[in-house]
Amino acid sequence: MTRPLSGTFRSLRSFNFRLWTAGSLVSNIGTWMQRVAQDWLVLTQLTHHDASALGIVMALQFAPQLLFLPWTGSAADRLNQRKLLMLTQATMGALALVLGALTIAGVVRLWHVYLFAFLSGSAAALDAPVRQTFVAEMVGDADLPNAVALNSTSFNAAQMIGPAVAGLLIAKVGIGWAFLLNGFSFAAVLLSLSLFRLSELRTSARAHRSASGFMDGLRYVWSKPDLRAILIMLFLIGTFGLNFPIFISTMAVNVFHSDARGFGLLSSIMAVGTLSGALFAAGRQRPGLASLLAGAAVFGIGCTLAAIAPGYWWFGAALVVIGAAALTFTNGTNSIMQLSTEPAMRGRVMALRVGIALGGTPIGAPILGWIANHFGPRWALGVGAAAGFAAALAAACVLTRRQKEALLTQ
Repeated sequence: MTRPLSGTFRSLRSFNFRLWTAGSLVSNIGTWMQRVAQDWLVLTQLTHHDASALGIVMALQFAPQLLFLPWTGSAADRLNQRKLLMLTQATMGALALVLGALTIAGVVRLWHVYLFAFLSGSAAALDAPVRQTFVAEMVGDADLPNAVALNSTSFNAAQMIGPAVAGLLIAKVGIGWAFLLNGFSFAAVLLSLSLFRLSELRTSARAHRSASGFMDGLRYVWSKPDLRAILIMLFLIGTFGLNFPIFISTMAVNVFHSDARGFGLLSSIMAVGTLSGALFAAGRQRPGLASLLAGAAVFGIGCTLAAIAPGYWWFGAALVVIGAAALTFTNGTNSIMQLSTEPAMRGRVMALRVGIALGGTPIGAPILGWIANHFGPRWALGVGAAAGFAAALAAACVLTRRQKEALLTQ
């Protein structure tokens, strides 16, 4: 008789979560391949190292997180989450295949990348809150923080493989093949979802249809000081800090003059930090606001070190710090917001989380791209550092007020 898994990997006791993790790992490798290929295509093939164009791509890719916010969370709360995931994953896979075909045929243009970034971002906007809340249906609330961390472990393990493979593919056979392989990789997720044991899903209460569903979610979050502080922190770091495609690509191309393999390797190096942070989070119990403060502060320190890095490998070492801190922060916000929210509201609350964290990119990415073009990539990283420190200050204010209130009630 085998002993049940416990500790760091306890969520893998669930058959459905094991299937999901395996399928997601394959798909995540493809996703990271496409991210690197898309950045390289824009910077070196469709423009002459234009960081502003890359910023526009990112803005279009993440704008749907805000544009469709009133509907994505409500869909996650009301509709069958497994079927919705199959629809969004199939859509993103098809879009990757078409972009790959255009690139291989040699007819791809910058406006194609803009269009596909927006369409893929629209599917991802619907996918993100469903994917995050669906974890609770697979493992239950008790193991939710662990499952969130293991999801991130899968995503960041893929980050160690995908960019390096993409760099080799780009150098050997061309950019388009990275898009095609990403498109085919979505089949792994679709297969895993089709093999689920439906009887083992812990289906939560579905929300009732309401015209004010989005506003209900916003009022719910804003009435809770901790959740309100988390949204402010997410806006700061999401808008000006989580712009790694701009930071890494412009430093690789314009400062260190790297080729595609050197660029891909930097993303893989960063994954060492994010994977370490994910494994640490998986072994932890429920996080708190203090851990978010620490993550935001270390993120600011990491961006500062990256901005002043004298060479390629020093920059890589700073990316490890940034990756670990970013993962600690984002995983913590995920777990805290889900566990602090009643099940029928989770979809809308998580849509707000994703919308604020990624929806600020249309604001921050073009600004950072412009800064990188006119003042240099190091100054863009400096803005990311300032965002991390500002987010840490926001958490410190809430914790200080909480301590004062506790003293007054004694």
